[in-house]
Amino acid sequence: MSVVTVFVPKDAAAVSVGADDVAVALSQESQSRGIDINLIRNGSRGLLWLEPLVEVETTSGRIAFGPVSASDISGLFDAGFLSGGNHDLSHGVTEEIPYLANQERLTFARCGVIDPLDLTAYESHGGLVGLKKALELEPLAIVEEVTVSGLRGRGGAGFPAGLKWETVRKESADQKYICCNADEGDSGTFADRLLMEGDPFTLLEGMVIAGRAVGADTGYIYIRSEYPHAIRALSDAVSSFEQANLLGKNILGSGQAFTIYIRIGAGAYICGEESSMLESLEGKRGQVRAKPPIPAISGLFGKPTVVNNVLTLATVPYVLANGGKTYSDYGQGRSRGTQPFQLAGDIARGGLVEKAFGVTLRELVEGFGGGTLSGRPVRTAQVGGPLGAYIPEAAFDVQMDYESLAGSGAMLGHGGVVVFNELVDMARQARFAMEFCEIESCGKCTPCRIGSVRGKETLDKIIVGEDLEKNLAVLEDLCVLMTDGSLCAMGGLTPMPVTSALKHFPEDFGLARQTVE
Repeated sequence: MSVVTVFVPKDAAAVSVGADDVAVALSQESQSRGIDINLIRNGSRGLLWLEPLVEVETTSGRIAFGPVSASDISGLFDAGFLSGGNHDLSHGVTEEIPYLANQERLTFARCGVIDPLDLTAYESHGGLVGLKKALELEPLAIVEEVTVSGLRGRGGAGFPAGLKWETVRKESADQKYICCNADEGDSGTFADRLLMEGDPFTLLEGMVIAGRAVGADTGYIYIRSEYPHAIRALSDAVSSFEQANLLGKNILGSGQAFTIYIRIGAGAYICGEESSMLESLEGKRGQVRAKPPIPAISGLFGKPTVVNNVLTLATVPYVLANGGKTYSDYGQGRSRGTQPFQLAGDIARGGLVEKAFGVTLRELVEGFGGGTLSGRPVRTAQVGGPLGAYIPEAAFDVQMDYESLAGSGAMLGHGGVVVFNELVDMARQARFAMEFCEIESCGKCTPCRIGSVRGKETLDKIIVGEDLEKNLAVLEDLCVLMTDGSLCAMGGLTPMPVTSALKHFPEDFGLARQTVE
């Protein structure tokens, strides 16, 4: 029997449910049976309900088995899984699993396919094509390509990447920076982590391209301390890029210089906001800066700075390799390309779904997600992180793009979707939003710092039915004040989950439905 290649993920999600034990058991079982296997530790495909997902390379393609535990390994060998044999854990050809087959994987094309730190495999699967093209283009031409693509910030704000890059490119300065915001702190989100652990080279490639485009020779990745696996993967990836002359003073002989440094955050949610992140990078307390000036003009150390999310920068290599027009052919309206949605909460098939903008929330929750894991009816889903709106099940046909969600009083954010069943208490969820803001506020502005405390206190009174009419009026005033007066989106968006819960679920606040509607 020829040597068979077997893939076992080393992604943190897979490791948390026993992937390392599975890899050890596979090696031991193959040795005891005198069978040679080529064991590759890949990233996760994002089908998290099937992790650990073991794949075997066969003449019919890669066959998936999952979720696999160490105790399953002997039975898998007995069933001939190395040649794609039938087993209860088999899902057939990986790419034909409906959850995966119905996606448009552009940014995540390599995640789960290759060893994340194998540069040869990265290049054989389309890596570095975008960088090599960029090195042959003038900076303006690179920016124009990104502008044509319609790529917008995937961190939540949705600001056009091409416009931000052009602003930095036109600035005259002795130093410019590229800062990657990898402080992925929203509840129910994990796309940044999945990519950094499963395909870190694509992020580095995107940063080098960005540097070429705007005239920056230094980049920083600001990553949260809670991501040790991603930190390790990125550190190893940077070393590999340096050894391959893809970072340094003369990248691939082009004369282009670029260096990447990794900096680890200290657990502050507010540092996901770009100016707080810059303050932290400078060694200061993570607090929001007043704007203007914007970071594109005066950012890190007062220099012109591109601040982009992991997914924004990681999409750039695809744009350069395939052309901005090709990328913009996906999506609709002003929401172009694809968005990696993350399904979490009470969901039967949680994981990552990369789809073109325009897919409905119902398709994500019921089609991909398969409804609730508990079997109870879905009541609502919070879209866009802990400061996103609660969307009732009756409104799940809303299209998932920036404009459609904004029109319905919601936001896309980082693409997180957290599902709740019928047992959720929406008044307590509203209280949680205020409490979350109270804990995570940087404290710089009064509406956020004090408003969140008063909001929590007022909701406590509402929950027990104390002076309902009076306290609802106070809550409404607080929400208006925080929305209009806060220095950044931390306080400005905290009212969104509160008002959406009150609007769609007034009965949880002791009100008759028609009172609010």
